[in-house]
Amino acid sequence: MHATAKTQCDALLSEIVRGEDRIPGLVAMVTDRRQTLYEGAAGERMQGGGTAMTTDTVFRIFSCTKAIAAVAVMQLVEEGRLDLDAPARIHVPELGAIQVVEGFDRNGTPRLRPPKREITARMLLLHTAGFGYDFFNEPYRRLAESGRLPSVMSATRASITAPLLFDPGERWNYGVNIDWAGQIVERITGTRLGTVLHERVFVPLGMHNTGFTLTPALRRRLATMHQREPDGTLTPLPDFELPQEPELHMAGHGLYSTVGDYMRFIRMILNKGQGENGRVLNAETVAMMATNGLGALKLPPLRSVIPTLSNDAEFFPGISKSWGYSFMINDATAPTGRPAGALGWAGLANLYYWIDRRNGLGGFWATQILPFADGPSFQGFMDFESTIYDLHNV
Repeated sequence: MHATAKTQCDALLSEIVRGEDRIPGLVAMVTDRRQTLYEGAAGERMQGGGTAMTTDTVFRIFSCTKAIAAVAVMQLVEEGRLDLDAPARIHVPELGAIQVVEGFDRNGTPRLRPPKREITARMLLLHTAGFGYDFFNEPYRRLAESGRLPSVMSATRASITAPLLFDPGERWNYGVNIDWAGQIVERITGTRLGTVLHERVFVPLGMHNTGFTLTPALRRRLATMHQREPDGTLTPLPDFELPQEPELHMAGHGLYSTVGDYMRFIRMILNKGQGENGRVLNAETVAMMATNGLGALKLPPLRSVIPTLSNDAEFFPGISKSWGYSFMINDATAPTGRPAGALGWAGLANLYYWIDRRNGLGGFWATQILPFADGPSFQGFMDFESTIYDLHNV
């Protein structure tokens, strides 16, 4: 598989950084349970900048952060320090004061009421607590537009304190749930999330290029963000940067990392919690994280209300999707060859990954383009994954 994968995947990457609907630059890798099977880079870190994209390039991984933060939550469950079904306000009292929004008055002030039930850590991991994002939910967009809700990109406490969109536990809705779960980790450990992840996840996995802030060495390898304009052209955004001294370490989107580091995380999941430098989770915990926690609930398509940040998005239309702690799970075999029960998710700037525990395969596709679900980026990832499964099944 190695030689053939390199030839075919290198050609795919080379093609996608050329032409009218190109990607400025990307890194893609595939791993099995033991080692990286393929790694490739193509294009430039910034369109027109003259610096080639390399496999050690640093990316803002956005929501690919969520699964990593969920590991820290589950470590506390293993240690008996967190009950997933107890009221989360036991650890984070602010959660007990958050209400449900039922509309707005003439002045744009939200009409609020108390929720019918308590928020739990399990709901936060499953995205059923009632929180959202301003680019996917109209009430949040309205609050943001009126100045009542800072962007989550600000990494402030105020950015995650929006009201609930529905009563906890009623449905799946993607949002700042994992950021609140990260606050639970901080309150229980008495330590900032970045330190917890460094000690409990990054060191055991050998993830030396991952963190909430940029060291000088990481900054030198950082890819530039780009905006896909309505006419399909790309505009570099060299000043786009997440806060370097954030008020909150955002468990939902705040990490910088490399694709190589994420391969180490994927291998840990493939190896049932065993990292390259030590065990991170028990095998039973990994199995729990990879199991549908929604019951009969399923993931709806993501509908954008801020088109500069995201297009409408859905993985594998027509196939039902569930959610674990904290991964999407496709309930049937995907057109790419990804089997039922595999894990995966994405990051806002068109980063995508999958983890196939059945076949012992995982992959990651990293770009830095807004809006999310960019056509060329997403199709490139689908073609990349399909290529890997075509080769695997030969």
